[in-house]
Amino acid sequence: MREAWQFLENLLDAPNFGVLHPTQRHGAVLSEVLEELPDIRGSISHDLHTAVLMREHGVSRICSRDSDFRRFPFLTVIDAVN
Repeated sequence: MREAWQFLENLLDAPNFGVLHPTQRHGAVLSEVLEELPDIRGSISHDLHTAVLMREHGVSRICSRDSDFRRFPFLTVIDAVN
């Protein structure tokens, strides 16, 4: 755990790293995405939250092995292994 926390502290201290937080627009952006993707449900809800936060902050690329992010057409998914 100590090593994991040190890794996170290093990330949080990096000048080009930030944590995305909901803004006052969060509900509106979530509503837009749900209208665009009415079949979203179930276990993808965590990915939905992440995707909405990204859209809200103008972030369009994600490095991930999670193929569920490909369901969001406004995201470009970069395979984290390549």
